[in-house]
Amino acid sequence: MIRFLLLAILVLLLARAFWQFVDGLIQAAGGRPARPQRPRGQRPVKLERDPVCGTFVAPSTARALQVGGSTRYFCSDRCLQEWQSRAGRTR
Repeated sequence: MIRFLLLAILVLLLARAFWQFVDGLIQAAGGRPARPQRPRGQRPVKLERDPVCGTFVAPSTARALQVGGSTRYFCSDRCLQEWQSRAGRTR
């Protein structure tokens, strides 16, 4: 039983190595672009969810509204205005 398990693991590892080799050949031949990688030093951006439509937006490009002690982020002026009309708020 243990031999079978070890043999199965070995086959999986060999298959993965073979596939990575073939994948590299395809990329080198120009068959498809390499997987995009994040440049060094660039940190991921925490996205905020628009409370109206549910779209995720980056705070740096979103429409922002201060409500009490928190900030709400919207994908567009339309969503911001709809949220304000639902809540009975004005600018």
